This record gives sequence, C-alpha cells and structure tokens, in this order.
Amino acid sequence: MENSASSASSATGASSTRREATRQKLYEAAVTLIAEQGFSATTVDEIAERAGVAKGTVYYNFASKSVLFEELLRHGVGLLTASLKTAADEASQEGGRHVDALDAMIRAGLVFIDRYPAFTQLYVAELWRTNRAWQSTLMVVRQQAVAVVEDVLRGGVASGELSEEIDVPLTAAALVGMVLVAALDWQAFQPERSLDDVHAALSRLLQGRVSGRLA
Repeated sequence: MENSASSASSATGASSTRREATRQKLYEAAVTLIAEQGFSATTVDEIAERAGVAKGTVYYNFASKSVLFEELLRHGVGLLTASLKTAADEASQEGGRHVDALDAMIRAGLVFIDRYPAFTQLYVAELWRTNRAWQSTLMVVRQQAVAVVEDVLRGGVASGELSEEIDVPLTAAALVGMVLVAALDWQAFQPERSLDDVHAALSRLLQGRVSGRLA
C-alpha cells in the first residue's frame, strides 16, 4: 500500500514538473513573438509552433491567448519581485544599510532585465496601455514589485537613515522606473556597456539622491 501511494505521489510530481516545463516554453514563445510583432498579430498557432507543442496544448494550459498573456505578466513580474526581495534580504543579513539593500535591488533588477529583455519591453509597453483586459492584473503585480522597495524605504526612514520627507510610494515607483528605463536604454542604445558599468552609474545616482550623501 505504501509503495502504491509513493508511486502515485511520484507520478503526480513528475506530471506537475512536465506541465510547468511546458508552460515555461509557452511563456517564452509568447513573450518572444509578442515582442517581435505585437499581441494582436500573434496567433495561438504561432505560439504553439515556436514552443514546439501542439495547438491543443496551449488551450490545455491556458483558456485563451489573453489568459496566457495575463499569466505571463504574473509569472514575469513575480520572478522580478522575488529577485528584488532576495537581494534586499541578503543585503540585510550581511548587515548592510537600507541604502545598501536598495543598491542590491538595483543590481538584481538589472540582472533580471538583462536575462529577460523581451519580457521587460512588453511589461513597460503594457504599463502605458489602458484598454487591455489584463490591466487590473498588471496593476496588482506592478504594486507587488514596488511594495518590496517601499518596505526598504520605510525601514530606512524608521531607522533615521533616510529623510522623513521622502514620499515613499513615489520614490519606490521612481526607483523601479529608473532601473527599467535605464536598462532598456542600455540594451537598445549602449549595448557596449557592461552590467557592472550600468549598475555603478545607477548606484552613484542612488547614493547621491536618496541617502543625501555620496558613497
């Protein structure tokens, strides 16, 4: 009986792993195609072909192309949010200041964008649209990412490291926006620059504008 239960559990785990791998392929195919030709011009057939799966597999995992894109936004911003939080937590565990945690998040954001440039382009483009079915979802996941930065800023204000005059929500949004725009500009117009170089430039900006003192 125990062997049967163990086998069933193992089979369920393997099935779940395969499904996640398939969904990841679909995410990657969709984000690449939509970045290349736009959402409306991209078909489910093309997504399936790029992912190397049958068209029915797309609908097995997602009810429609719109649902796939909405889940793609959740997935991508979720990865970004997790990377920002991990960077902040690690900086804190190492005894760094709150500004050090912000700096670590800037680097984590650049690393994410360097790894997922097509997704970042789509995400930034969608932030400016107001007629999409997934607009409310986009606002929710955006706030989750910004909230990680807000938490660090509030901690810095509470500890006296940062000025009480800081507008936390706006400053957090500005820092996230700075990283997104600077990274996209880097990739589009200054690709010869290294990630370390771009991070150093943004780090100097952070130290001078947020903490009120140069590093």
